[in-house]
Amino acid sequence: MRWGVPIAAVAVVAGAIGAGPVIAAVQGDPVLPERTAERLLADALKAAESGPEPMSGTVLQTASLGIPALPQLSGTGGTSPAALLTGSHELKVWYGGENRFRLAMPGRMSETDLIVNGDQAWLWESDSSTATRIKGSVKAENAPGNATPHPGALPTATTPQQIAEEVLRRADADTAVGVSSSEKVAGRDAYQLTLAPRDASSLVKEVKLALDGETFVPLRVQVYARSAAEPAFEIGFTSVSFTPPAPENFTFTPPPGATVKEQSLDELVEKADTEAQARQEKGERLADGLKTVGEGWTTVAVMPFSEQDLRGQVPGQGAGRQGQGGQEDASGAAADALLEAATPVSGPWGSGKVVRTKLVSALLTDDGRLLVGAVTPEKLVEVAGR
Repeated sequence: MRWGVPIAAVAVVAGAIGAGPVIAAVQGDPVLPERTAERLLADALKAAESGPEPMSGTVLQTASLGIPALPQLSGTGGTSPAALLTGSHELKVWYGGENRFRLAMPGRMSETDLIVNGDQAWLWESDSSTATRIKGSVKAENAPGNATPHPGALPTATTPQQIAEEVLRRADADTAVGVSSSEKVAGRDAYQLTLAPRDASSLVKEVKLALDGETFVPLRVQVYARSAAEPAFEIGFTSVSFTPPAPENFTFTPPPGATVKEQSLDELVEKADTEAQARQEKGERLADGLKTVGEGWTTVAVMPFSEQDLRGQVPGQGAGRQGQGGQEDASGAAADALLEAATPVSGPWGSGKVVRTKLVSALLTDDGRLLVGAVTPEKLVEVAGR
């Protein structure tokens, strides 16, 4: 809650920029005082460093990436990462200060709430009428303060202004940066940064980041594909208020007839750490031998990969991972669906299958390579031959 939304949204801008001159322009009739891209990014980073003010609002995420239809993974429900790649999903947020917040994710006929009020924390799942009280505090070795920050998280600089200047120095001639001071998001005046790649082989048409004109909190991020007039991916506030939420938003009493359970916070942290470690080990294995070709918007990642990896199998274990609720069966079904939707391609380098979405293309070659990038399939075929 303290760092995620502001830093992640600004990182969308930082990550899309590569080195050289910037093209800046003011579009439309100004409503807010004009700001350069450097000043706007500096204000956003400064607001992120100071932490969020009390607020509440509704966030809507919409994705229309053109992903082939995949079978629902068993046991993941409608809030799985895969489910978030299609359709619209709503999240309600109340933030009253550190250790005082509430998140609510409405479903079709249900709602999941996480309520934290000081040392009281509840997870409410209305579909099963289950209330879980989260007890205790995190052990010292699991405390957030002991986490080691990623060394490459932000450019090395001492002030928000220096960070903004460093970010925009990385913009090259292939990126056009526009600034608008006349946007309206969730009923609030907002600035908007627009980043557009010039290289036609990029599937991204432009990325738009809207920042609140008063607080400089990111209000909306939109990613447009060249093939569509509407955003392929969008997340932003549909309503927002920067006033302290009423205290009753942070209180919870299990309703009559609900199943009440208790769980240790240390147990939750340990489980999350175990799952994160497993993902990290798999990522490290897949990243062994990873290389990138190109720069900026048209960067292509090339790594060793096979159908076995696509199916979620671990080398040496074959298909013997059925003890996890049929997860491998689901992974295999998803792999079959992807491969069925793929288009065969070939070249002097060999042959393979390519899947294209609105924003990303992936090429799985028969010689055991995976090429992924926000580029056209033709670009991947070209890179495969290098």
